[in-house]
Amino acid sequence: MSVHNFLKLLLLAAIWGSSFLFTRIAAPEWGPIWLIELRVLIASLTLLPLVFKLDLWPQIQRQWRPLLLLGILNSALPFSLLAYASLSLSSGFTAILNATTPLFGLWIVVLWLQEKLSVPRLVGFAVGFLGVVFLVGWQDIPLTFNQGIAIAAGLLAALLYAIAAPYIQQQFAGVPALAVTTGSQLSAAVSLVPLLPFSIPSQIPSSKAILSVLALGILSSVLAQMLYFHLIKVMGPSKTLTVAYLIPLFAMLWGALALGEIVTTSMGVGCGLVLLGTAIANDLFTPTKNS
Repeated sequence: MSVHNFLKLLLLAAIWGSSFLFTRIAAPEWGPIWLIELRVLIASLTLLPLVFKLDLWPQIQRQWRPLLLLGILNSALPFSLLAYASLSLSSGFTAILNATTPLFGLWIVVLWLQEKLSVPRLVGFAVGFLGVVFLVGWQDIPLTFNQGIAIAAGLLAALLYAIAAPYIQQQFAGVPALAVTTGSQLSAAVSLVPLLPFSIPSQIPSSKAILSVLALGILSSVLAQMLYFHLIKVMGPSKTLTVAYLIPLFAMLWGALALGEIVTTSMGVGCGLVLLGTAIANDLFTPTKNS
């Protein structure tokens, strides 16, 4: 993978890392379902004018069935599960759960896409996961029933992301990223509508919660999703999924900057290991003719 694509991977991780902070702020006030409905709806409405201007709507219409499934697998369900997890877990810990996506994805692409596992890639995944462990410093978390359910929700979200990645590669190889992003976000919004009457917020959310929803919709859903789909096309799903190793790093960083959280030595060591592991898994140190 080229340095240019690696920098794109870092940018994607930085944007998605901030989403855990915004979700942590907004979920308690909006509730998981309303928060995610607004997130994907804002994303859809933001992109639709550009879709019509570029005459991409016919492609979305032709692909509406696979886009509906993608919207559920890659947005509606995992977004809602992670929002639910954030009610009981810190943004950093929720991001750590999300970092298991490449571990699920590793075996999914082997079984589904018949990709071969090289030794460097296995080493990269192992080093990256070790970095995630150092990142949280082996912190003990008293496990309550609600936290156990939240952890299970976070892991399920990671599994869904891993399943969706090769599906994107297979179903939307020739479809513009803008059409895939818009169609999937719109599909996610439609799929969540039946749940809205059962999860109405108990009070009007604060301005901070409203701004967090806007940030989630525009940054985490519009910009990040388009970049994500682009990277899957140019790098493949397994390499793109290693972005999940970098997300906890940025989630911790934004927490330190925005909330004054302390950056420990273990977090610093974890930072280096995560970056190194992701680089190895993406063949950054293996020169290629097309890099």
